[in-house]
Amino acid sequence: MGRITVLALRVVLCMMFAGAVVIQSVMVPLLGIDIAEADPDVALIRTPLVILTVLAILALQVAMVCVWGLLTMVRRGTVFSTDAFRLVNIVIGAFAAASALTFGLGVALAPGEAVAPGVVLLIGGAAVSIAAVALIVLVLRALLAQAVDRDAEARTLRTELDEVI
Repeated sequence: MGRITVLALRVVLCMMFAGAVVIQSVMVPLLGIDIAEADPDVALIRTPLVILTVLAILALQVAMVCVWGLLTMVRRGTVFSTDAFRLVNIVIGAFAAASALTFGLGVALAPGEAVAPGVVLLIGGAAVSIAAVALIVLVLRALLAQAVDRDAEARTLRTELDEVI
């Protein structure tokens, strides 16, 4: 990866992280206040909506921090090492947690007349999409494992060749 690509991705990650912090600290509490003042049926979903939304955003923030760490490893040329697996595993777990929390949000909103069934279906679709991202990262982890193995094998072969020469 080039320096400009790494820099661009870091700028995007910073913007996403800042946006997530604003949503968690400003928008979600305002949403909770609006829901509390609404219809009694809607007020029942206030607590699960606020908690699940904040936790899902937190899971995505954890993934962003890990991607930042992976970018640092790319810049240093150490991404093809076993240290990268810890960060990739955390990313997979964060996306899996975000998917489960999004699904839980859909389940919390499903009963009653507070939310239209189409909205619950959209939330379920978002949960499946987030789970798909976790599975894609899992496949990429397998590719990383192969690359680490090949890198170690190449180092061993270079060492043996140096001994022969």
